[in-house]
Amino acid sequence: MMTPVEYPAAGPGAEQPALLLPADAVLPDYGDGGLLGLVGGIRRWALDRHRGGAAVRVFWLIDGLGDAFLCRHGAGSRLHAHRQRALTSVFPTTTASAVTTLMTGLSPLQHGLTGWFIHDARFGGVLAPLPLERRGGGRLRAPLLLRRLFPYASLYGQLPCPSAVVAPRAIAHSPFSRRHARGARIVAHAGLDDMVVQVAAVVAALASDGGGYVHAYYDRFDALSHQHGCNAPAVVDEFARLDAAFGALLARLAGTPTEVLVSADHGFIDSPPAQCIDLAAWPEVAAMLDGPLFGERRAALCRVRAGAVDEFAAFVAGELGARAVLQPSRRLVQAGLLGPGPAHRRIAERLGTHAVLMAPGWTLQDRVDGEKPQQMLGVHGGLSADEMYVPLIHACCAGE
Repeated sequence: MMTPVEYPAAGPGAEQPALLLPADAVLPDYGDGGLLGLVGGIRRWALDRHRGGAAVRVFWLIDGLGDAFLCRHGAGSRLHAHRQRALTSVFPTTTASAVTTLMTGLSPLQHGLTGWFIHDARFGGVLAPLPLERRGGGRLRAPLLLRRLFPYASLYGQLPCPSAVVAPRAIAHSPFSRRHARGARIVAHAGLDDMVVQVAAVVAALASDGGGYVHAYYDRFDALSHQHGCNAPAVVDEFARLDAAFGALLARLAGTPTEVLVSADHGFIDSPPAQCIDLAAWPEVAAMLDGPLFGERRAALCRVRAGAVDEFAAFVAGELGARAVLQPSRRLVQAGLLGPGPAHRRIAERLGTHAVLMAPGWTLQDRVDGEKPQQMLGVHGGLSADEMYVPLIHACCAGE
């Protein structure tokens, strides 16, 4: 069984308590070695593109394509041949947190999306910000909902060049997408092959008008990894389709002043049913918590009731043991796991009082009335290397 290890807490002064994390944890890099730094590079390119280099930059985000998967299954592929290095995702290693960083240039500490589920009392408690649903069911409805829930600017409105977001038809014009793609043209695609066609058409239009930036998103690899597990034949087959699409895109853009970057929001690990811990097995725990869990199954956030902190800590240590590490949420901020500030004004609520960080292969869940059980073999959200590292792939089409 994995045993916890200690990492020194970041920040001024020497009196910060050590941050306890699961063994083999990889800390996110919010500089040039991570996704936040990648966005910074896109900003710099947009400012300097008239000084030479590519007139159009395409960033293709393949949801769930971890660097470990690419290196394990991608030998001989075009994607692997163009791999430059690994980057870290953000924390938690999940779509809601990482995609928002990539579409805004803000760290999770700044944008406040601390997992698939967040806590926001203004809208009824625990909710999923991407589909705009309450946990347990029900659409979110409130005056000025998007402006209040996402009170920050998008990346595209700040770039000094035209931009476009190419996304799956089912979500391209969702409220979340419209809010986070402000300043960009939104183009829907009907699947992988159509995505290649749409990206090539957008690139041609931008190139004829002096250049610009394209953000393309593809989500089926993630869905298959959740359903079948991260090394399943169906997932490996989907990677082959992704690699063929990458080759087709480069062929369409060959000889143009375009560069293509490919990366991901997170990687994956497997968590078989026997390693999924359900708090329903301990009914007494509900009385210790002020509401259901939020965040991620691999990084569960909770609000421990006043007076129950010691009792909950004893439960985690005694019943979960080396399968989980309990930390006060403030220590995650102090140690820089959510990135640089200034902090979102509701960050304390979004993180709760405590975080239950799961050892590799383990997940934690609870039950909410009206919520359909979801069996996911492939998971992410935690701090393992396979979840944290994503590839940076680069191709210059002028030389293709």
